[in-house]
Amino acid sequence: MSSDPRDEVFRSVRPWGDFQQFTFNQKSTVKVISVSPGQRLSLQRHQHRGEMWQILDASLEVTVGSDTWLAQAGELVWIPQGTTHRAANRAEDSVRLLEVAFGVFDEDDIERLEDDYRRAP
Repeated sequence: MSSDPRDEVFRSVRPWGDFQQFTFNQKSTVKVISVSPGQRLSLQRHQHRGEMWQILDASLEVTVGSDTWLAQAGELVWIPQGTTHRAANRAEDSVRLLEVAFGVFDEDDIERLEDDYRRAP
């Protein structure tokens, strides 16, 4: 998927509260990623999928392409297929993000451009 899916996120208000629907009958993979204090993901890109992140707990430093900003809890971030990206936790507690990957999901599709843990590209 190359188009930004953030506009397609559906929110429904119910008597008990509300919910957000991120995908509907689409091929996608969903993960919750926890970033420990002072740690960051590798600077990476994927050739076969785009990703949408929703920051869950607290602010998280996010890099997408040449832009870096402090994404706030609840913020939706779109990472187009083939775009470099990274998340870094500058907080004192772990921060989680919900990742919805659109397209073919394969952990071998990670091309690491920089990695603090010296893992293979």
